[in-house]
Amino acid sequence: MRFRTAAALTALLCMLAGCASGPSLENRGQVTASPGDSHHLTIGSAGFTESDLLAQLYAQLLDQAGYRTSMLTVANRELYEPALESGQIDVVPEYAATLADWLNAKKHGADAPPAGSPDLAATMKSLRALAAPRGLTVLPPGRAVDQNAFAVRAAYAREHHLKTLSDLGASGLKVRLAAGDECVRRPYCAPGLKKVYGIHITGVDPKGVGTTQAKRAVQEGHDQMVLTTTTDATLDSFGLVLLADDKHLQNADYIVPVVNRARAGGPRVAKALDRLNDVLTTQDLADMNRQVDSWRRLPADVARTYLKDKGLLK
Repeated sequence: MRFRTAAALTALLCMLAGCASGPSLENRGQVTASPGDSHHLTIGSAGFTESDLLAQLYAQLLDQAGYRTSMLTVANRELYEPALESGQIDVVPEYAATLADWLNAKKHGADAPPAGSPDLAATMKSLRALAAPRGLTVLPPGRAVDQNAFAVRAAYAREHHLKTLSDLGASGLKVRLAAGDECVRRPYCAPGLKKVYGIHITGVDPKGVGTTQAKRAVQEGHDQMVLTTTTDATLDSFGLVLLADDKHLQNADYIVPVVNRARAGGPRVAKALDRLNDVLTTQDLADMNRQVDSWRRLPADVARTYLKDKGLLK
């Protein structure tokens, strides 16, 4: 569900037109502002189910902590990250390794070596070093992680005794992979599966990442494995199971709140959002995704129920 007030839309259009006055690195140089604590906070969402859910969780926790919040959906990192720098957006849920790589490419160019890695501590160090000069503070990650993941038919896994990607590599089975067309060159995808796990990838079927088409191709036996994510809530309905990334090929895409330092960098915001880190797991996130995508519940309602069940909301 998308939330967009007239005022928020006006702010976004202003940002796009270049009239924002916040501390963008390109315009302001090194940012030295003290951590701020604005009473009204705009929570950003990237417009897909999981981002909407996380934004709602953040907003409701911040509401309870005494802030007044509004929501703004901007389904494009190229737009919402500069809006976060400029203060048009104050808080946004992000993915540690992905954002580190994106900011690194923004600073050093698209061909720069990646800043994210499977090591969470190293990824967070790189991410914070890239974010701080842009006036952004990266709050601590929790336990929930939304990484790339690979699934096969449950019957196929049972037949060949597969629980991990190492098991698949050791089996010598020929595997046609349903994924995005970029999988043929991305190090976490076909090349990494071959190099790290020794999996015999015979080809990539370009049906997209975790799409219904891709999962159906594996369900029906046209392909043997599908690229999806660890919080995919629909695998059961296709008779699919994840194989564990036991050699840690995938980057540390843990959920992290990122805030505009000058407006939301104070300890009260961090304390409010850190309460979620104590409880939110990858499975919790998958379950909430399922409620929205399969049961057609509203993200705000799913988030409220979850927070109440965990004792985080009155």
